[in-house]
Amino acid sequence: MQQAQDRTDLLQDLIARAKKAGADAADALMVESTSFGASYRLGSLEDIERSETQDLGLRVMVGQQQAVVSTTDVAPRAFDSLVERVIAMAKVAPEDPYCGLADPARLAKTVADLELDDGSDPRAEELVSRAQAAEEAALAITGVTNSGGAGASFGRAAITLVTSDGFSGHYGGSTHSVSCSVLAGEGTDMERDYDYSTARHFSDLEDPSKIGREAGEKAVRRLGARKVESCQVPIIYDPRVSGGLVGHFAGAISGASVARGTSFLKDSLDTQVFSNGIRITDDPLKKRGRGSKPFDGEGVQTEALTLIDDGRLTTWLLDTSTGKQLGLPSNGRAARGTGGSPSPSTTNLTLEAGSLSPEELMADITSGFYVTEMIGMGVNGVTGDYSRGASGFWIENGQLTFPVSEITIAGNLKDMFANITPASDLEFKAATNAPTVRIEGMTLAGT
Repeated sequence: MQQAQDRTDLLQDLIARAKKAGADAADALMVESTSFGASYRLGSLEDIERSETQDLGLRVMVGQQQAVVSTTDVAPRAFDSLVERVIAMAKVAPEDPYCGLADPARLAKTVADLELDDGSDPRAEELVSRAQAAEEAALAITGVTNSGGAGASFGRAAITLVTSDGFSGHYGGSTHSVSCSVLAGEGTDMERDYDYSTARHFSDLEDPSKIGREAGEKAVRRLGARKVESCQVPIIYDPRVSGGLVGHFAGAISGASVARGTSFLKDSLDTQVFSNGIRITDDPLKKRGRGSKPFDGEGVQTEALTLIDDGRLTTWLLDTSTGKQLGLPSNGRAARGTGGSPSPSTTNLTLEAGSLSPEELMADITSGFYVTEMIGMGVNGVTGDYSRGASGFWIENGQLTFPVSEITIAGNLKDMFANITPASDLEFKAATNAPTVRIEGMTLAGT
């Protein structure tokens, strides 16, 4: 990878050429990445893969017209033709009254150290050993009969952004991961499950053998799954799937959806969306966070936001363009790749923990459903209607009893949000995290 100053100089040169060619404003983004992984299945090494990429994106504005081009050729000799193409594209693009660079007053002045890179560079043998340890631990579980494979990987990415308004910034990060997927049972009575761990620093990664054991035990627990009759019961979402509910909420408060009028929460700002006591935050400055970034995709200074405070919706997720459409300033939530314009997104999104343990949360449930896996994408962002396939375990008298499969959970996200109760078991395993949650009054469609 190039040095940070070399990248910055390269992008500044590109922007200078764009300005000279007729751009009124421009920004340039370079993303460099390295990925390295090994997979192991049924006692044998399957493959080792490594890839290295360099991508560059240039966005220009000519008046109120905007265009973006991307390339993997980052040599200066290719810049003139790149600039020529993007200027020509911008001149025929439709006018966009909301396009433009971020407000200079909101640009990051410094780049915070968020401990995103542990400086390691694992050898192939280490990745193979991690994958092997995970699968061996899974296959040692009684009842596990086959393997979908185990994997270990390492990645590193570097982001450099330069704008014609004088902003330049760079940050990078490492990612370590290990995963395992296995099958239990025989013939027509087989079940699959998995486990994984991902972390910025290797020291925070869970032990591969633990990942394998968990995958094997989860697969065995699913054997003998039954169907249940249609009913209305309380639903408990395991932390593996509860983050999806928070993701649906984030989609509904995206400035892009709100500005288009296509969100079921478009009229809900400063109203009660969740029950009292519920708090949802988005913190891009969390150290070692999977979604952390010191500045957003437009160079705006990032800061922690409380999206839901005591159940009330306090703000939208905004970049510069959607903020202009809604008459609000950007709150540093612009995300982008090299091939497109910025759009709002979350960073480290968290439904904060409640006071009850998962056991206490379901202690009073006579009959209910504990969800461990979701299937399909049946969510309507305009109406909030929710219908997804699911599997998990039946709850009787506060205890998990038999496994359940081939059912559908249905409701409306507005009602679901208003009836969520979080447990106390919050862990930070991804960029979107939530504890175990309970939702009342949902419909279970079974036999």
